[in-house]
Amino acid sequence: MDGGKVRALVVVVLVMGMLVGQSSAGFKGCYAKCFMFCMIKPPHSALHCGGKCLKHCIIPSSTAQPTGHDFCKLGCASTSCTNISTQAEPGEEKVESCVGSCSELCNKNYLAP
Repeated sequence: MDGGKVRALVVVVLVMGMLVGQSSAGFKGCYAKCFMFCMIKPPHSALHCGGKCLKHCIIPSSTAQPTGHDFCKLGCASTSCTNISTQAEPGEEKVESCVGSCSELCNKNYLAP
């Protein structure tokens, strides 16, 4: 294993260790946990895992029927927020903020009178 791969593996293990015991309630926890577990399965890229985890955390499988607002938020986030995460850092706080901005934008489009 070359030095870069070893460092990446160490970072993943450290971040996963920090996530153990944290609540996965809320978007930020959901995204960080999903992203780190996705990245340890080769050959996934940060872009692939970011998109997958946005979908998983914005429209959870427990959601009975996704709304137009959910799909608007997912589309906006997929376009605007997937490039924030890197292989070594999910950037869950920045992604959460980006998704929040998308939600506000979609509120204007789907929830306005």
